[in-house]
Amino acid sequence: MERDDLLVTAARASIVAGLATLDVYRSEIEVEYKEDRSPLTLADRRSHDIIVGRLIATGIPILSEEGRDIPPAQRSRWRRLWIVDPLDGTKEFVKRLGEFTINIALVEDGRPTLGAIFVPVKNVLYFGRLEDGSFRLDDPAAIAALAADAGQGDAPAVLQRLRTHSQKLPVDVAAHTPYVIVGSRSHATPELHAYVDRKRSELGDVSFVSAGSSLKYCLVAEGRADVYPRLGPTMEWDTAAGQVIAEAAGARVARHDTGEPLLYNKEDLLNPWHVVTRRNA
Repeated sequence: MERDDLLVTAARASIVAGLATLDVYRSEIEVEYKEDRSPLTLADRRSHDIIVGRLIATGIPILSEEGRDIPPAQRSRWRRLWIVDPLDGTKEFVKRLGEFTINIALVEDGRPTLGAIFVPVKNVLYFGRLEDGSFRLDDPAAIAALAADAGQGDAPAVLQRLRTHSQKLPVDVAAHTPYVIVGSRSHATPELHAYVDRKRSELGDVSFVSAGSSLKYCLVAEGRADVYPRLGPTMEWDTAAGQVIAEAAGARVARHDTGEPLLYNKEDLLNPWHVVTRRNA
């Protein structure tokens, strides 16, 4: 498949899966718990099945939380793979806060290079790739047409139509006063609080914004937040799509300890702490 086809496939899969989660979101939510006591819902499973059903046609292997037990020796032979979080922000989903996302990224040689994030409750799609940028689409007709698979034509034409109805990121390039830090709504750590306090002592006027799921990467990509310090544990499927949307918009995603880029399809799928910084921040 050409790269246009891959991006359209990821975007369409994220929308279709996301729309399916809304059926569960608007009904009585039944919650199970994983071994680490994090919640799992019917929506996670529906979304996962839809995404896998659509991505499998690309012939590229898929890694998600459901496939976390694939042996590293097998994964190490994958130069390209999809990394998927079928429902990022399950706590926000269960609490009906609306801040959950569907995340799909293509990883090549350890780096995410294209991807899509769909926000079902807001009906907003973020999509992009490193070579030509990130975009935000909130046109309901364009999103519905993409989901319907109808009259879309070839992938380059689909992308062109999507971009015509989208905003290229970042949309906010002005210097912020106050300086805006975005952080986790459900996973704040003492280190995050210390980071915010330190920034306030350095800059004086600092605003802290809480958000769930990969929306934090999207806020930095849009330019609406200056920095997202993720000073706590994440897995590769939590971050791959957010990273590519942010980096394609000119933001920087770097390890907190070394300043080096995050790498993917590692033997250990746990990420190091990292910081996402917007362009010109």
